[in-house]
Amino acid sequence: MRPLLIYIHGFLSSSQSQKAQQVRDYIEAEKLPIDFIAPTLSNYPLASYQQLQQLVEQHQPCPVAVIGSSMGGFMATALVQQYGVRAVVINPAIKPYHLIGAVLGQHTNPYTGVDFCLTTEHTDELRQLEVTTINEPEKIMVLLQTGDETLDYRHAVEYYRGCLQQVEEGGDHRFQHFDKHLPNIMKFLNVV
Repeated sequence: MRPLLIYIHGFLSSSQSQKAQQVRDYIEAEKLPIDFIAPTLSNYPLASYQQLQQLVEQHQPCPVAVIGSSMGGFMATALVQQYGVRAVVINPAIKPYHLIGAVLGQHTNPYTGVDFCLTTEHTDELRQLEVTTINEPEKIMVLLQTGDETLDYRHAVEYYRGCLQQVEEGGDHRFQHFDKHLPNIMKFLNVV
């Protein structure tokens, strides 16, 4: 089996996110000898993490790497801790249970049209998945933009101290010009 790269989308997103498409396009254009999956994950934290665990475990012992954006960065960090995979996290959510706690109730995923309801049970799931101390910081690269309107990038700078970090002035939560970073991302993930 070939190495596997998993793209982990954020909250209220899907496999159709722009960054997922850019990763797929880059792999195809460069003819990289890796498999790529960008699953549409459950809207519920524990269920989405279990989907990711299943993908990693199905592919072992072949190398697996992950790219995670926002909530996907939170999930990617948990996978690094559990499985020792390499990860690139983009404007990652730190303590996402605070964000989710502020938006409990009914939602519709704008990409999938799926209706779902967040409760305090889901904030508890996120607390259980939280990595308090990163054991292998050398396996994580962090991409941050100071103009992120959703998350304060300084929290990520502190949380991911010891990890390779690239902080860009300006930008936004979606991370502008992400595609320009793909050569360095692939090099760091060491999947090719």
